[in-house]
Amino acid sequence: MDEPITSTTLRPGEQIVRAVQSWPGVELAQHRFGGVELRLGRRELGHLHGDRIADLPFPRRIRDELIASGRARPHHVLPDSGWVTVSIAGPGSVERTIELFRLAYDRARRARRATPPPGDA
Repeated sequence: MDEPITSTTLRPGEQIVRAVQSWPGVELAQHRFGGVELRLGRRELGHLHGDRIADLPFPRRIRDELIASGRARPHHVLPDSGWVTVSIAGPGSVERTIELFRLAYDRARRARRATPPPGDA
């Protein structure tokens, strides 16, 4: 009999993808620079580079708060942008990364509700 898959048998990136993809409307796609991308509609919530790091976009104000609080660091390639990078290493890193994806998801959902459908403007 096959052993059931639990969060302890999944790699960190798989745990994050499984959690985020379970939220309504979230889709998985290949990211243009490698890795996997998680989207809500046309909006990218962030992407994973394997089990090492996650990159997520935020407005500068939120990005600055996340960095100041130690929850993220400036993006590894675009440090002066609104993007942040999160290391997926060590105790609690999967949960912290999922929390940041949730922040991005909640923002994207609010933005979708605030945008009128085409032709209703």
